[in-house]
Formats: sequence, C-alpha cells, structure tokens
Amino acid sequence: MKELVFEVTQEEDGGFCAECLTENIFTQGDTWDNVRKNVQEAVRGFFPDQPQTPRCVRLHLVRDEVLAGA
Repeated sequence: MKELVFEVTQEEDGGFCAECLTENIFTQGDTWDNVRKNVQEAVRGFFPDQPQTPRCVRLHLVRDEVLAGA
C-alpha cells in the first residue's frame, strides 16, 4: 500500500475530524498537531500485525468558507 488519504474538516468548536477515504479509519483532535498524532496512531492500530503498512499518509484539509453577498 503506497498511501492513505484522510479528509480533514474543522468543526465549529475548533477541533478537527479526520476520515480515511479508502479504509474504515476515523479520528479527531482538538488541534492540528493533535489530529496529526491521532491519525498516525489510528493507522498503526488499523494495521497492527500487517507487514504492508502505508508508506505515506496524506491529510487533505477541507475548508468551507461562506462569503456574504456583495
């Protein structure tokens, strides 16, 4: 497995949720650094005894921004 991609969204309370697009892996964190650490732990936990773990984990931050009409 070459790479896992996580879609990361920022919650209204400021925390982050991360969901893998190809595997059933989900985690969250209060800060960006915390969610990065939690993603790494979740990936290790999902592939505990498998020799083929992903070489790369990509975090894709999805940001919604609403602009007021002009």
